[in-house]
Amino acid sequence: MIKYKRILLKLSGEALMGEDQYGLNTDIINSYVAQIKEIAELGVEIGIVIGGGNIFRGLSGTGKGFDRVKGDSMGMLATIINSIALQAALERIDQKSRVFTSFNIESIGERFSKQNVLQAFKNKEIAILSGGTGNPYFTTDTASALRAVEIEAEILLKGTRVDGIYTADPEKDKNAVKYDVIKFDEVYEKNLKVMDLTAFTMCKENKIPILVFNMNKPGNLKSLIQGGKIGTLVEL
Repeated sequence: MIKYKRILLKLSGEALMGEDQYGLNTDIINSYVAQIKEIAELGVEIGIVIGGGNIFRGLSGTGKGFDRVKGDSMGMLATIINSIALQAALERIDQKSRVFTSFNIESIGERFSKQNVLQAFKNKEIAILSGGTGNPYFTTDTASALRAVEIEAEILLKGTRVDGIYTADPEKDKNAVKYDVIKFDEVYEKNLKVMDLTAFTMCKENKIPILVFNMNKPGNLKSLIQGGKIGTLVEL
């Protein structure tokens, strides 16, 4: 029935805005949680890392007078806000979840540990892994790769608003061609923008494939979990 038993799902903070200019779009969040619950009911163990770009991007803070460390700290807190919103939306549809944080913030969630995440999976809870890596200078892409390795995910699914990896930016170049499958080394050679280099290298070295797909199209997540040819698969 399912191709992947345990996944790490990376969601874009910007995608949570939908057509809005800022913040959280209710329709998008409700669509996401419906899809996530759908695969949870199939028996998939799900860890989720969410970006914070819809609220604050740490790197952009340096242009606003913040030093990089403070800016990244604000960005990590933005991911926690998104994680709380996701948990609340999951609760509304009776899907159990648990928020884990990369640093101590007990009133929000418990500190991340592999052991506790695996216990959450046994309890049929979705693990929302917030706060990035807990360190400045690391993106949520890197956090998702790190958490994927730590929880022994079979694959890292990167849910975006585009349907895969292209030869060029499909939103800017109408002649861009989509890849169905591509090798890690080929992504390096062609300098394709999939994830930041630290995250990408971590996945390659730990033999975790990456699948980039359009999360904004309902049904895609379930289809790829069941082996459908959705998005672009990056493999060794």
